[in-house]
Amino acid sequence: MRIIAGKYRGKKLKSPLTDKIRPTADRAREAVFNILNARLNQNWPDYALLEIFAGTGAFGLEALSRGVKKICQIDIDTRTAAANAALFPDEKARIKLLRADAAKLGTSVEKFNLLFMDAPYNQGLSEKALASVANGGWLEPGALCLVEIEKKEQIKIPENYEVLEERIYGLAKILFMEFKG
Repeated sequence: MRIIAGKYRGKKLKSPLTDKIRPTADRAREAVFNILNARLNQNWPDYALLEIFAGTGAFGLEALSRGVKKICQIDIDTRTAAANAALFPDEKARIKLLRADAAKLGTSVEKFNLLFMDAPYNQGLSEKALASVANGGWLEPGALCLVEIEKKEQIKIPENYEVLEERIYGLAKILFMEFKG
């Protein structure tokens, strides 16, 4: 795994410490960021990213390399994400790690306008986490939300999200959604 573009292009990341973490493939991550570049008009400093089920933290660190103002990474096991965040000592003030159950998040004092979520496939966790994020006030209205699921997985999208498009990359399907608030 490596950072694909931006300030830290080519920087290698640590592999998962456990087989329970399934990182988004570099190719899929690159394709998603190409779409984001077009959607966000490359105004990365205007965005604060919330990464749920962070795993290795690669997605958030890629966004950080491209210039987002801050990232908050949440996972029930933050060891690998913490090890990778430590590779970016100059960015410590822009990276926040929270060890928490994404289905039971409390109320947030911070708001985010970009969300990436990559739950373990076919366990119903994406629906629970989307509801938890919405109920806890984690997102600004209009936030762009990307949810990675297994390509045949069916999820019930909570009513405060609108699906804008879907893309399939190998075994993964990425849902691009807008948070309506």
